[in-house]
Amino acid sequence: MPKAPRTRAGANARRQVWDAAIRLFAAKGFHGVGIRELAEGAGMSSATLYHYMGTKEELLASVMRASLDRLNGAAERVVADAPDPQSQITRLVHVHVLTHALRPEETAVVDNELEALGPERRTAMVALRDAYEGHWRRAIANGCASGLFTVPDQTFARMALLEMCSGVAKWYSPDGPIALDGVATAHARLALQLLGVPAHAIPLPAPTEIHAAHALVEEIWQVSLGASAPASA
Repeated sequence: MPKAPRTRAGANARRQVWDAAIRLFAAKGFHGVGIRELAEGAGMSSATLYHYMGTKEELLASVMRASLDRLNGAAERVVADAPDPQSQITRLVHVHVLTHALRPEETAVVDNELEALGPERRTAMVALRDAYEGHWRRAIANGCASGLFTVPDQTFARMALLEMCSGVAKWYSPDGPIALDGVATAHARLALQLLGVPAHAIPLPAPTEIHAAHALVEEIWQVSLGASAPASA
């Protein structure tokens, strides 16, 4: 049954508010954006804005929760499908790089605005972030236990990998000289080398691996990646 016009209108209005919040929070920070500016960015009055967003903090928390829920959902499926820790890290890196390159403003809000939340909401978001990082932590720990990885400090290794992969959001451009799959592949190889895997023992990702990462990102983030082929970096 098709959605009623009022339902569609409400969903569209909420999307406008959401998009404006992500764009403005990423550019100016949570505390640098006022209600009037949010309303103008969403193309509506301040009164209508309140109807769709609640408080500004509630809006920020909803953006963060949705983003972290998607990351966790993707990581859970990656880890469940990958046969070993090396494959898990490769796929985790690929998905993380793709999403940060394609959603740079959204990921910037999640990464930079945690302290803007009140204690209760901040604690909830930290728990979601820790759950996501837990997939990386277990993959690294299992790889070290099995002899696939060799690192002096697993915590620092995990933090370095996440920081490296998240950094794509700051510099990636679709007009750059390397295709996004090439960027993700290069990051995956660097990640495994950081974890102690010799370069000669790291295979190029099979086309099926690339396709699986694309399909997962397209499904969860509702984006279209097209038929991008792996590129060397």
